[in-house]
Amino acid sequence: MYLTHNILPAINTPSVLTQAPANKLDTMALQIEPESAVALPQLDTTEPYLELRDRINSLCNTTVHLMENGLEKQKLTNEDTDAATKIARAYAENESATSKKVTTKRAAMLTPQAILYTSAILNEFGHAIVESSSMIRNLVMHKLIQETENVDPRIRLRALELLGKTSDVGLFVEKSEITVTHQTTDDLKKNLRSKLEKLINPEPEKIPMRSSKGEELVIDVDKELGLK
Repeated sequence: MYLTHNILPAINTPSVLTQAPANKLDTMALQIEPESAVALPQLDTTEPYLELRDRINSLCNTTVHLMENGLEKQKLTNEDTDAATKIARAYAENESATSKKVTTKRAAMLTPQAILYTSAILNEFGHAIVESSSMIRNLVMHKLIQETENVDPRIRLRALELLGKTSDVGLFVEKSEITVTHQTTDDLKKNLRSKLEKLINPEPEKIPMRSSKGEELVIDVDKELGLK
C-alpha cells in the first residue's frame, strides 16, 4: 500500500509558516500576522444628483408594485400627511435644494402611504402650473382683443401689433434671409490668386489734384519720378 501526501502551494504572506512532520498527513499550521499599517481604501459616498420628482416617481412605482404583490396597504396618518406636505412645500420654494436634501437615506424613511401622497401632490402641482400658465395666456389674449376696440388709435394699433406677434398668429415675425453662394475649387483658387497678386504688385498710387479752375488733375507718381 502506498500513501499519498497532499502538498499545498507556497503562500506569499507576511506570516510565520510552520509545517508539521512528514509522517503526518494533510496537516499544515498557518500563523497569520495582519499588517495594521495598510490603509483601507476610501469609498466615495457622494450621492449623484437626482431630481425629486423622478425619485418620488420611482419610489411610487416600487410601492405600487409591492402592493400588487402582497404588501398590505395601511391607512394614511397625520404624520404621513405632514411629511408629504412639508416635502411638497419645500420643493415648490426651491426645487434644486429640496432635490439635494431628499437623499436615498432620507427617502427610505418615508412610509409607503407618505410616498404615494407625496407623488399625488407633486403631480397635481405640475398640472396646476400648466393650467395656471394657460389661464394667464388666455387672460392676456382676451385683454388685448378688448384693447383693439379702444378709442385711442395708438392703443388699438399697439394691441393689434402685440396680437400679431403672438406665436399663434405670427404676422410680424422678423425673418432674416441668408444667401449662400456656392463656388467650385477652381473659382476659389482664382479669386485667391487675384487677391495675392494685388498684394504683391499693387497698382501705382495716383494723387488727385485740382487746377485753379477746379478741374481734377491726376498725377502719376511713377511717371513723374521716371520709373516708367
